[in-house]
Amino acid sequence: MAGFRSPNSGLRTPRPAAFGADPTGERMARIRRSPHFRDGVFRNPGGTARTRPSGSAREFAKIYFDRESRLRRAPRGPIPVHATTLADLARPPATGLRLTWMGHSSVLAEIDGRRVLFDPVWGERCSPFPFAGPKRLHPAPVPLAALGPVDVVVISHDHYDHLDMPTIKALAGTDTLFAVPLGVGAHLEHWGVPADRLRELDWHESTRVAGLTLTATPARHFCGRGLRNTQHTLWASWVVAGEEHRVYHSGDTGYFDGFRDIGAAHGPFDATMIQLGAYSRFWPDIHMTPAEGLRAHLDLQGGAPAGVLLPIHWGTFNLAPHAWAEPGEWTKDAAEEAGQAVAFPRPGEPFEPAGEVPSEAWWRAVSEPIAHVWRRPRGAEGAPGTSRGDLDLAGER
Repeated sequence: MAGFRSPNSGLRTPRPAAFGADPTGERMARIRRSPHFRDGVFRNPGGTARTRPSGSAREFAKIYFDRESRLRRAPRGPIPVHATTLADLARPPATGLRLTWMGHSSVLAEIDGRRVLFDPVWGERCSPFPFAGPKRLHPAPVPLAALGPVDVVVISHDHYDHLDMPTIKALAGTDTLFAVPLGVGAHLEHWGVPADRLRELDWHESTRVAGLTLTATPARHFCGRGLRNTQHTLWASWVVAGEEHRVYHSGDTGYFDGFRDIGAAHGPFDATMIQLGAYSRFWPDIHMTPAEGLRAHLDLQGGAPAGVLLPIHWGTFNLAPHAWAEPGEWTKDAAEEAGQAVAFPRPGEPFEPAGEVPSEAWWRAVSEPIAHVWRRPRGAEGAPGTSRGDLDLAGER
């Protein structure tokens, strides 16, 4: 392990390997040349985003530790994980594109004969420590070792729920390549990934892997794994384009106008994987609500319903004050209002966007009651008579 100097004692203490490594040398020189790196840190599109919780810490604690709120933030029974993932994946996709949501932001995309694994997290906790931190609410649908060959692993940023050291170490022993945002390669090299298997990109840069074009695109978020957040590793969304199909993975991001630009440059998409969980009014700049996630998808598609939206970043870890099933419920109703196709697979359930898209609200069987339902416009079937405009859809009231 590397060491770091305690600011109080002056002594060097062990640095957990999961903290990764800071960029140095030519990697740091390249970071400094980036047009998105100013005054010693990476900058978000449109200026600085608030990365620390806003508002009163007392108010946040009151909401977060409220007994009823805690009960709603977890399922009341086992989450139904798809039972036949490996058998289903053994058959090639009939349409040339298949997505398998493994939970949280981890998705296997089989696209035009190639396999792309986004943000793989197979670890038990998203934390630098095996004994503390948010724990999985459901098991990984398949063992990582049984998943089979992957052409490229794509990482959106270096937070623990997207970049998992045990998973990367396991994948380092395979032949797969890794596409990562600028600076993130330092962590992977520290964990045993050879430099020649890294494709490290700034926003708007592309690389070719096995006939696919992968492009790092902007996102509105932040970075950091250790005790100091130096903002020296970039965060990104990703476009993956094959000969026939193209998909988009948002990583973590707040809503921003750049989705329209990404869609104009790289869309439309057969499917988008959009973060719309772990949102809160305490951090509105860096995560999206279901309403914002739907809006982002429509922006990426040129403003009209098209393709299939796969909600990600929910259901697997408890990372925010909202109810566990709220992202699913709110997204389902919002998408129906907009006429947008949304996939709701159980973890591990493969589907083809051009085929039958899973739509069952499977979470309802194991969800506590949701305090704040999405109220459809007056006159809609089953609506309680409150218009959408009367609601604050940004999170907890």
